[in-house]
Amino acid sequence: MNAYRDRDAAGEALADRLTDYAGRPEVLVLGLVRGGVPVAARVARSLRVPLDVLVVRKLGVPWSPEVGFGALGPGGVRVLNQDVAGRLESEDVDRVTSEEGEELARREARYRAGRTPLNLAGHTAILVDDGLATGATAAVAVEVAHRMGADRTVLAAPVGSTEAVAWLRRIADEVVCPLVPPDFGAVSRFYEDFPQTSDDEVTALLAE
Repeated sequence: MNAYRDRDAAGEALADRLTDYAGRPEVLVLGLVRGGVPVAARVARSLRVPLDVLVVRKLGVPWSPEVGFGALGPGGVRVLNQDVAGRLESEDVDRVTSEEGEELARREARYRAGRTPLNLAGHTAILVDDGLATGATAAVAVEVAHRMGADRTVLAAPVGSTEAVAWLRRIADEVVCPLVPPDFGAVSRFYEDFPQTSDDEVTALLAE
């Protein structure tokens, strides 16, 4: 089932659901690195509002990295899931935080070259991803945006699983997801063209 031609077309469809935010000075569109950035770029152009990126890094349990105990965001923001983090040795928490902090800094330096630090205070942050499978990355992004001072968070994605959308509606101020199929499977199913987004593509879209 291909609902969208590519990420650009998906962004256009998403923008059609976000017209209430068009041209508003407090609105900032943030692409979730990396696949969310091409979608976000189209949304930002259509709404005539600024585009930026939000880099978040999951903090994974050392012996089972797919299990997250928290996340990092720009400016030293750290969100911990105490139910998991509380069962880890403090040395493990610190080591993983340090390693992921270095990777976050590398990506921030790459994507923010010549750009001012991200400041969400007083803004409505529209957080855009290319799809919501588990919703974990998006949930972290919403929490980080709130910690960074966003007045309002809008999570926007072209397609998402019913479970992810339901979870995110409890976290974000608003969720915009035009397509919530009962048999989700994987994000790639809903795109005709779904290549990996490169660092070069992200920096080029931001440079525009």
